[in-house]
Amino acid sequence: MKLNNMMQVFHTVKHLKFEQFFFRFYYRYKKPVLRVKNLSVINNWKWDGLYLNNQSIFDFNEVCFLNKKNNNFNHNNWNDITQDKLWIYNLHYFDDLSSYTYLEREELHYFYMNSWIINNPPCNGNGWEPYPLSIRLVNWIKWLSKKDNVDIKFINSLYQQSDALYQQIEYHILGNHLFANAKALIFSGSYLEGIMAEKYINKGLKILNHELKEQFLSDGGHFELSPMYHQILLWDLLELIDLASISQNEKLLEQLCYWKSVASKALSWLSSMLHPDGEIGFFNDAAIGIAIPPYDIFRYAERLSINYYDKKSCLVTNSVSGYSNISFDDYTVIFDHANVGPDYLPGHAHADSLSFEMSVGQQRLFVNSGTSLYGISDERLRQRKTAAHNTVEINGCDSSEVWSGFRVARRAYSTLNKSFFDEINQNVIISASHDGYTRIDKNIIHSRILTCSFDQVTIEDTFGKVVVGTFILHLHPNIEIIKRSNRILILKINDFLNVEFSSSDDIKIEPSTWHPRFGESVDNNKIIINFNKNKISSHIKILKD
Repeated sequence: MKLNNMMQVFHTVKHLKFEQFFFRFYYRYKKPVLRVKNLSVINNWKWDGLYLNNQSIFDFNEVCFLNKKNNNFNHNNWNDITQDKLWIYNLHYFDDLSSYTYLEREELHYFYMNSWIINNPPCNGNGWEPYPLSIRLVNWIKWLSKKDNVDIKFINSLYQQSDALYQQIEYHILGNHLFANAKALIFSGSYLEGIMAEKYINKGLKILNHELKEQFLSDGGHFELSPMYHQILLWDLLELIDLASISQNEKLLEQLCYWKSVASKALSWLSSMLHPDGEIGFFNDAAIGIAIPPYDIFRYAERLSINYYDKKSCLVTNSVSGYSNISFDDYTVIFDHANVGPDYLPGHAHADSLSFEMSVGQQRLFVNSGTSLYGISDERLRQRKTAAHNTVEINGCDSSEVWSGFRVARRAYSTLNKSFFDEINQNVIISASHDGYTRIDKNIIHSRILTCSFDQVTIEDTFGKVVVGTFILHLHPNIEIIKRSNRILILKINDFLNVEFSSSDDIKIEPSTWHPRFGESVDNNKIIINFNKNKISSHIKILKD
């Protein structure tokens, strides 16, 4: 291994917890051994929550996941090594059982469930890994709970799957995976009966209540700092709150007050991370269409009588998680002054320190590049790098050393310097800095000040010394560019609303791609501003016809 690679590995693993090392080694040699057979007792409750997933099963041989269709599905596809791992995982999730139109496909669902049992013998293949196990268990239980008669083979399979999950909790990964494990065990323990069911629910509750304190920060944000994963875990929590009411399980009912208080803060945080189009900003791993849409999350919370503070003021600063929302009548800015996430779990982090996104009216204007794939590839790495975000790259380096598919070595730490509304000038002023480039030179500190008035945003970037850098800004594909001069652009929103973008340095336009959903790549343009100095400034002015 080359020295540089060795240093990357060192700076990555030095942050890990002991349990991540221990359980990675332990699970390599300790495989689950199923201890439950021919059990058939279930509790008598019917799931009455919302069914909001998109359809993914279309026929006996047609499925579609992550915008990628397979029109020749057969039993060999369950563990097809030619497919991307994430696509295979989605196949094993059975999210279609919780889709809008699940009632229309009962015969298809029975077909795929039977195929899964036949072609995935216990503890073999992708479907028995703990994360897909967790997602599938919840989907199967919700679907089967609504049936008046449940075939014993499905109940038997639920016991086996629950037992396999119980023996391989993802302590080696932690974070959202551990949360999903806990949710599945709670669903299993609430639906099944007997000594093992009690073990499942007790283990699930113990994990969940520890992780709620660990993973949801005091300002409501999820600690992995991805708005997409925040949505996913918030939805999980809402379903657990609903499960308590539906099942009337005493152990769950005891947790309701606490769970609702966590959900309330998380809902408020989510409301501050939305563009006017109602969807999240693209910070860290984030895409539309993976999590339940924000509108439906808020609708579900209302149904569950969970109140929250809808953050609609001119300036909302989530100082613990590290994101701010600046909103005036004509535009919205979401500013990232966060760290990459918990040091021991930066797998979904991008090198996007001090990036921002902006909408004018309902139209997104400046967009981070999004996330279209996982795994290990050049494209996955490119989407995580600094240049894929609306911020500054120095000396061709990233603000944090992202590498492989989910790794971060040396990483930036950000500081919020000030954030306030200036009542005299009617401006919002917010300033933050990060130290990610001190590994190049200890004197380089990237600081960014946003000064926002009702019709203008000024961005000032300083670096502590003269640097060779590039400020990159990615435009939404709908934006038309009119070049006025080497330093002034008109960005056309519609017939009535335009934006003038100007810079202290020369501007270039280059083609790029935007990735709003998994499996999608949309052509767009990016603004490139190269500089060799210690400070640059840019101005965004709203023009109304």
